[in-house]
Order: sequence, then structure tokens, then C-alpha cells
Amino acid sequence: MDLVIIDYGMGNLHSAHKAVEKVAAGRKTVAISSDPEVIRKAERVILPGVGAMRDCMAEMTNTGLLPVIAECLQNKPFLGICVGFQALMQTSEENGGVDCLGHFQGRVKFFGKNLVDSNDQRLKVPHIGWNQVQPTQDHALWQGISAAEYFYFVHSYYVEAKQPEQRLASCDYGAIHFDAALVENNVAAVQFHPEKSAAAGLQLLNNFLNWKP
Repeated sequence: MDLVIIDYGMGNLHSAHKAVEKVAAGRKTVAISSDPEVIRKAERVILPGVGAMRDCMAEMTNTGLLPVIAECLQNKPFLGICVGFQALMQTSEENGGVDCLGHFQGRVKFFGKNLVDSNDQRLKVPHIGWNQVQPTQDHALWQGISAAEYFYFVHSYYVEAKQPEQRLASCDYGAIHFDAALVENNVAAVQFHPEKSAAAGLQLLNNFLNWKP
């Protein structure tokens, strides 16, 4: 199998699968699986995620997939999406504080209840909809994607990474400047949903399919 989307019960599986299949265009095989052996044998993997962090981490534990996820983080191209991105950090403020996978140094923080824009107008939380994302380094995953391209977001919590060199792209929501994407060696992660981000999102998924870290 060329690519497996990890099914631990908390991901936007089918829309992600459909989008990856579209860019694969029959060139590569794509599957959804919760079978550790299928995941281990995949050339590359995607870790999706929706919902509360506490529930996501609990399901990774309950399904017995934590060991295989840890293996994949070490030995193959890996892409985290949305909560799958946040789960790669050390901790999250959500649900009173949750320990995460700790692959990237940093934490996941709440936007807050009183977020405002530059005109002091209240902004809605969760941050839902299209927003501009600015790449912060030249990287193969951003090939063919314009600077300040729009991507689709759905999140109430955002990533604050500790190591600037891992930042792939950033975004602003009101006064908060947050990490929209991180990358280090074979592991990349994005806060936005590429499968819902039209041509730019499909380009990123295609880049991931061809990525040779």
C-alpha cells in the first residue's frame, strides 16, 4: 500500500480519502485502515483528527495504535491534519490539559473567548472558514502553492511551537499569530484541512504523495 489514512475512530476519514485518491489518480494506492500491520507496511501515512483532544488521545490508546503511530513518526513520510497536527505537540490546554504525542516541542492553546480583530470587533471561536496562510520556508510540500494562499480551517485551539526552524507556514486570526504547519525530517503537519481547501489543498496532498524527505 502506498498510503494509509490511520483510522482510530476520530478522523475526517472519507473526505480525506476521496481527496488523496483524486490526486493519486490511480498512480498510487490509498486506503483507510486501523490494522497495525497494514499501517506498518504503508509507504506513507496520514493522521487525521476531529473532535476533542482528550477523546482523540484516548482512542489512539484504546485502539492500540499508539506504538505503530510512534513507529511511523520515525521511519516514513507522515502528515498530521487538524487535531492530528495538534496531537503531535507535547500538551494541549483542551479538556483541562492533555498530554499529547510529544513529537514536536510546544503546546496547543485556546484562542480565548474575547478574541478581536484590528477594529476591535469580536471574532468567533472556533475559527471556521478560509484564511490566508503564509509559508515561512522553502519546502517541497509547498511547491506550486502561492504565498498567502487561502486554506480552510475549523479549530478553537492553535499550535505554538518552540522551535522556529520547524515552522513551515503561519496564519493570523485576530491578534493571534499561530503555526499553521510544521515540518521536521519525515514528519509534517497542518492545522487547516487540505481535503477541504480546493486546488491549494489538493496540491499540498499531491506534494505529500511525492515527498522524499
